[in-house]
Amino acid sequence: MSLKYAVLAALLEGEASGYDLAKIFDVSVSNFWAATPQQLYRELDRLAAEGLVDARVVPQERRPNKRMFTLSGAGRADLAAFTAKQPKPMAMRDELMVKVQAVDVGDLGAVREHVEERMAWAHGKLARYERVRRHLLGDLGEDEFLAGGERVGPYLTLLGGIALEEEYLRWGRRVLDVLERRAARASRAPGQAPGSAS
Repeated sequence: MSLKYAVLAALLEGEASGYDLAKIFDVSVSNFWAATPQQLYRELDRLAAEGLVDARVVPQERRPNKRMFTLSGAGRADLAAFTAKQPKPMAMRDELMVKVQAVDVGDLGAVREHVEERMAWAHGKLARYERVRRHLLGDLGEDEFLAGGERVGPYLTLLGGIALEEEYLRWGRRVLDVLERRAARASRAPGQAPGSAS
């Protein structure tokens, strides 16, 4: 999938400038689709040229004029058609996983640190996702929101991001436990000084 559909879906939130869209991506889309502000601006220009979004210029005093974008009828129809297509399988490329794969011949201490850093990152993302979750729910309970909220898609994708980060934490705890036990066993091996495993 190209960035196109992630942008069209983000514009379901309403009219947005490129800057606004970058904030939307940072808060509610980054858990499943990453994009830089420059990529977003280029994609908005392409979508406007294709007639999938409407653009208007808002004059501003003491600042450059601002372009605002909304989903056009054609963009809404294209997005609806996209939802009916079979999604491509997710292809993951994670350098940390390669390091863990190679830990048996690598620097065990460094790999443990990398896993701990990833876990700290996951904790930070979960805290941010929880703030977004509270914002989306407002004064409603989750069941009430899911039954009658105006738009449920952003909340459901947020739940996916939360589940992913929680799983990273479970996986990280397991990896650290296994590596710690293996290091302890290696330090007790005959002919090896305690604590010399790395």
